[in-house]
Amino acid sequence: MCRWATQSGGVERPQMDIDQLKGRLRIPAMVSPLFLGSGPDMVVESCKAGLIGTFPELNQRTAEGFEQWLREIRQRLDGKDCAPFGAQFTPHDTNPRFGPDLQAAIKYQLPIVITTIRITREVTDAVHAYGGLVFHDATTIRHAQKAVEANVDAVIAVTHGAGGHSGSYNPFAFMAELRAVLQDKALILAGGISDGQSVAGAIVAGADLVSMGTCFVPTVECMTSQGHKQMILDSNITDIVYTDEVSGMGASFLGQTLKKFKVSENSVRSLDVMREITPKVWRDYWSAGQGVGGSTEILTVRALAERLEREYIAAMRRAGSIARQHASNRDKIFGARADPDRLAS
Repeated sequence: MCRWATQSGGVERPQMDIDQLKGRLRIPAMVSPLFLGSGPDMVVESCKAGLIGTFPELNQRTAEGFEQWLREIRQRLDGKDCAPFGAQFTPHDTNPRFGPDLQAAIKYQLPIVITTIRITREVTDAVHAYGGLVFHDATTIRHAQKAVEANVDAVIAVTHGAGGHSGSYNPFAFMAELRAVLQDKALILAGGISDGQSVAGAIVAGADLVSMGTCFVPTVECMTSQGHKQMILDSNITDIVYTDEVSGMGASFLGQTLKKFKVSENSVRSLDVMREITPKVWRDYWSAGQGVGGSTEILTVRALAERLEREYIAAMRRAGSIARQHASNRDKIFGARADPDRLAS
């Protein structure tokens, strides 16, 4: 396993907290689990580049295949100085794979378990027992409250502008309300984050980490089709359509594919996980978030990570410079020991 892991009683265990996790990253970012896009190559290269690499459990069509991917990723990262990896699970009545896949995650001590739609204390207890972390997707305050009740380590605030299944809230407004709900839990922001400047803005605004998806679709290691990658390069924010007509849940798609493959008026409007993963649904209807305009060329994951780091550092330096200038201006106007309450009036 990666060198971030520690030994406990002869058993390899992650045993991280969020601050330790962030200390292993190039920038405070996770590569989102991309349905039909994330596989072992993308996960491994993300981790080696200093980003959390993830994939959806259902990108492998069988429980045996999922377990094989876990083994492969662990073997390829063994002994490397890298970031941890995770997988996304869908605990839903229509997903018979969840139980076997979670058992495989426990068997191989998956460092990060991401859940969407539902989360229970039984899941978090099982993952925490071997030292893993649990992140949960939330598009509403109620989702976040249930995640906190289940004792997750972090809530992923999936906001308006995210690719695939996403929320409808403004990221800054949602984060502001979540702070009181999350208590000591970490906050991961997802939605429209496609460059290092956006990562810096999210961190300055109060997020612990960000989740980035769309900008990693046009990478060499992503398993999506060349057509999907090229359409992202050719698109901008005006091409993104948010609709629940494809899968019964609100999601963001490239409008060009919605026009090409008209959604049937008789399509199912309630979530069915097994229907979701049928090849046709997400094969024909290509997903992307509102940050689509930030992608202009196909890069390797490492090259993209290096670009994001340069942008992030430049943005944080700018923020620091602005803060110092503000302090200087404040002192000139109000004196060096100005009352902060007076500044706010």
